[in-house]
Amino acid sequence: MTKKVPIQITLNGEERAEFVDSGATLLRALRDKFGDTSPKGGCHQGTCGACSVMIDGELHLSCLTLAEVCEGRAIETTAGLAKDGVLHPLQQAFLEGFAAQCGFCTPGMIMAAKALLDHTPSPTRDEVVEALSGNICRCTGYEPVIKAVLSAARANSQKVA
Repeated sequence: MTKKVPIQITLNGEERAEFVDSGATLLRALRDKFGDTSPKGGCHQGTCGACSVMIDGELHLSCLTLAEVCEGRAIETTAGLAKDGVLHPLQQAFLEGFAAQCGFCTPGMIMAAKALLDHTPSPTRDEVVEALSGNICRCTGYEPVIKAVLSAARANSQKVA
């Protein structure tokens, strides 16, 4: 019998508590216990980036992160980016730029892009490429994704100006 561990997290701004199996990954806990299926389980080895989430404002691979070490921490996923029915600028840019083909990698790509824009609001193309380098996409050829991130950065800088 697997030991159950209580964890409390703030998931997309909402306090949540659940019992998870000791040793369970954050990816499994998010999907199976908290009902957030936006992070995807691609490789389950930390090489594809589809499971990327923000933990206390930093990008993490949820397939390699134990759920129990997230006790008391803030977790953000793509499911929490839209506010009051309005897409986050990155989500809007991906939609408008046809940056999502099958959509499997999209949540991880968006979270990697968000981590970049949170720290570097006006990135260069090379910085975007570097930020997305941990994410694998088999459909888009990456160019639409890079353009979408740069478009979202421009849109955000115009709002601030």
